[in-house]
Amino acid sequence: MEIRILKIVLVVFVGLQGWFYVAGNLANWNSAMTAVSYVVGMHGHEIYSNPIFPAITHSAAITIALVCIVLGEFLIGAFCLKGAWDLWTTRKANGLEYNAAKKYAILGAGMALVVWFGGFIVVGGGLFQMWQTKVGIASFEGAFMYGAVSGLILLFVNSSDA
Repeated sequence: MEIRILKIVLVVFVGLQGWFYVAGNLANWNSAMTAVSYVVGMHGHEIYSNPIFPAITHSAAITIALVCIVLGEFLIGAFCLKGAWDLWTTRKANGLEYNAAKKYAILGAGMALVVWFGGFIVVGGGLFQMWQTKVGIASFEGAFMYGAVSGLILLFVNSSDA
């Protein structure tokens, strides 16, 4: 039972992290827009000065990028908190029922990997080379930490319960 409770608590934390970032981005929309604009506009790229992808400078495209980030973070929270509730309601059930209740918890932690690994590390880091600037490297390193922890939690939650 203790392992099941631990899994639930960790899934709640991944969900809260997603929703805390939604709240932070919404409360600081202009700053978030500036940061995304800086990254996708590829400002300050002296190390790799020949980009493999054109800079994005159109305000509508930048807004769409930020909306995608916020939507992804919202889905992390929604899936994880739904998943944590499903796990909570089946915490005393047999292993088969409890394992079946992991669907949304796994989707939530997986969505965290989509946002923080796929969006920030692959797209932001690989395509837009965000690691070249102070603004970009801070987001890049944060995304690595969030993605790595979410990935570990995903593996732990997905491990079979008897």
